[in-house]
Amino acid sequence: MNVMIRFKPIFTVFFLLILSACALQGGLPAEKTELYLTPKDAHDLLKQKGKHIFFVDVRTQSELSSYGMPTPIDANVPYIIQKWNKEKEKTEQLLNNDFVPAIEKKMTKKHLNKQSSIFLICQDGNRSSKAAQLLAKAGYQNVYGIIDGIQGWQKNDLPWSDYDFDEIDFDKL
Repeated sequence: MNVMIRFKPIFTVFFLLILSACALQGGLPAEKTELYLTPKDAHDLLKQKGKHIFFVDVRTQSELSSYGMPTPIDANVPYIIQKWNKEKEKTEQLLNNDFVPAIEKKMTKKHLNKQSSIFLICQDGNRSSKAAQLLAKAGYQNVYGIIDGIQGWQKNDLPWSDYDFDEIDFDKL
């Protein structure tokens, strides 16, 4: 009986440690690399600290020219590019292999680095989430996806520009 009483606290601590380890292992996502902001919060932060934030629209150039874009974006760097497949006679969507180098180059022009905040926006939040994961794997530490993408941006009546295709200078974005 004395032996059981002495081991009871040790057994309890051991049991709690095992439960904690199991809970942590099962409860945390294996690869949670991106952060999220509501469109309103992103807009407010851009107004306050815009010089220290890199705001990127990751949609294709045709989407920007067709639907417009948030006016405070710093750059358009498509996460996916569209390429014509002659054999299949259709357009295919491919991952933009130059995505990370293009982000780095454009951030350098704005005097920002891998520790600077990056806000990503797309149509509905899916591509920007994938782009955020890619940037996090490349060492970028503060990557935020805008929840609901441009749909959320527009629902909140945030600054928007409906550019005509001929007016957009994609080289400057």
